Amino acid sequence: MTREDFKPLIPAEKTIPELTLRATLIGIFLAVFLGAANAYLGLYAGMTVSAIIPGAVMALAILRPFKGTILEVNVATMGASAGECVAAGVIFTIPALLILGVWSDINYVQTTLIALFGGMLGVLWMVPLRRALVVKTDLPFPEGIAVAAVLTTTVGGEEISSKGEKSGMWLAIGAFISALYKFGQSSLKVFRGLFEGVVHIGRYNIDGADREGWMYGGLATSPALLAVGWIIGPRIASFVLVGGLIGWAIILPIAVLVGGWPSSIVNPLEGVYYIWSNQIRYIGVGAMLVGGLWAVWLIRNNLIDSIREAILGLKSGKEKEKKRTEQDISLKLVFISIGLMVIPIFLLYEWLSNMFGISLIMAIATIFFAFIASALAGYLTGLVGSSNCPISGVTVTILLIVSLMMFGLGATGTAGMAIVVFISAVICVGGSISGDLLQAMASGYMLGATPKKLQISMTLGVIAISLVVGGVISVLHKAFTIGSQELPAPQAFLMAGIVKGVIGGGMIWPYVIVGAILAFVLILLDIPILPVAIGIYLPFTLSVPIFIGGIIRFITDKIIEKKFGSTEEEISDWELAIKQTEIKPKEKVIRTGLLLSAGFVAGEALTGVAVATLVVLGINLSMFSSPPIWPGLLIFGYIALLLAYIPLRELKR
Repeated sequence: MTREDFKPLIPAEKTIPELTLRATLIGIFLAVFLGAANAYLGLYAGMTVSAIIPGAVMALAILRPFKGTILEVNVATMGASAGECVAAGVIFTIPALLILGVWSDINYVQTTLIALFGGMLGVLWMVPLRRALVVKTDLPFPEGIAVAAVLTTTVGGEEISSKGEKSGMWLAIGAFISALYKFGQSSLKVFRGLFEGVVHIGRYNIDGADREGWMYGGLATSPALLAVGWIIGPRIASFVLVGGLIGWAIILPIAVLVGGWPSSIVNPLEGVYYIWSNQIRYIGVGAMLVGGLWAVWLIRNNLIDSIREAILGLKSGKEKEKKRTEQDISLKLVFISIGLMVIPIFLLYEWLSNMFGISLIMAIATIFFAFIASALAGYLTGLVGSSNCPISGVTVTILLIVSLMMFGLGATGTAGMAIVVFISAVICVGGSISGDLLQAMASGYMLGATPKKLQISMTLGVIAISLVVGGVISVLHKAFTIGSQELPAPQAFLMAGIVKGVIGGGMIWPYVIVGAILAFVLILLDIPILPVAIGIYLPFTLSVPIFIGGIIRFITDKIIEKKFGSTEEEISDWELAIKQTEIKPKEKVIRTGLLLSAGFVAGEALTGVAVATLVVLGINLSMFSSPPIWPGLLIFGYIALLLAYIPLRELKR
């Protein structure tokens, strides 16, 4: 299925203000603001909050007094997304240089160049990937749907007005519920948002040694994850859970039974996370590596078409005229720029490592790996959304390959580890950019934006955040010290550990190979690999709410099918996200669910940024040092019931 005949909110024949000075400046401001907030959040908690929805809401609020257009809001949103993406790519990798002892402090100039080159590579590769992944597939892009729904129901048309569509009430209600829940959990800490535990399942004698059996289970009570499951549907949500069950309910108990806990572990829950982090997670990495290459192979024809189009344009001296909603930055210019990027990247690597030959080889390899990372991150983002896309997993995959190459080239010791991190940082930033911005390009495609103008906006956002992210990380390091309890930087420690393992010869390759074999089996069974790999790589507690959301969507669809049958014309979630007139009863149910889900995602994302800001400012609103579990679980159950009930109540009208 493709979306080449998709009819956006603003028709291609119509032109309204889009890439204006005010929209551009707002995008640059949001890139710096949300990028800085996410830099801290990533170093503190090991994860970032997707900026696409907070960026859209903030841009809408800023542009409202100026009567901006819906496409101006979308342009500003692209800048916000660029800021968060570059920040994520940098904070997952650059601090590893401090941990490995390569740097004693953050080098501003080198960090800026890494962010800038990686960001520009991501933007350039995203151009051909836009058609390949957004237009020529049926990937859901859940947060793209959410943004489109947010804007079409709050803007109320082409220009921002004082009131939007009446059904936007459910969007507002969903956002309020989700925001209140997130604030109570993360800032006030009146209840916990994580319900998990380990159960003892007996003692066993294996090879003459007494072993204990343990089973782990858990649930992250996140309305946003519940909403993502509802949007992506039961099939993909089930595969994510299958991956979680393979890693956490099958392989992990066997690993504990055979090998036991590490001698330093006393708490079984700590033991579970230790084994997952140091063993099971690499099975997900192996599966992600093969799954990513397989995903690229599956979209090869789409990519070849883009490359062929660029070559024909080079030969003829001009590119085929396209309608406004299909106009990208010139593919001829894109591919020439990608080729020319080898020069500054080579000069950067040579400056950082003083290894001429290796720097040249790896500069060329960086271009190729940036494409793989961009395609993989884009596919994952289209599948499960930006907030749940394991960009760190994509980085680990590339890090393993780069480390092996450098080891084979004889680059060992501190210098070898340094160049591995530098290369991986450039690629990680590029992959992060392509992944998250393709989500924003999806919402732009639904709204009827001009791709070329969005790509210009994201380029400016990349430049803006690249100039500040090094300074932000440096200030945070001086204030809290990266690696301390106040700023643990968990993802950077993971990257540093992998580099040490590969260059030092201590990498646990059997787990990576097991993941790769698992991926090959899934290919033979014609089962999607990447959702399963995500389930293995991510904490099990994230897979469960996604699955619950998928099940609620399954029940909703079955009830609709029972009442209406299949006589009515089917309409996609993309079409429903922007549809404003002549909405049929069947469509009304799904649209209400989409708006409520979009609200859940938006509320949690906005509150996540607000909570991160409070932490940066040193404001502590905690009411309990050890909050209870059950209130959060009960409220989450009630929110799940609302997600099932509110859309279906439309059938009674």
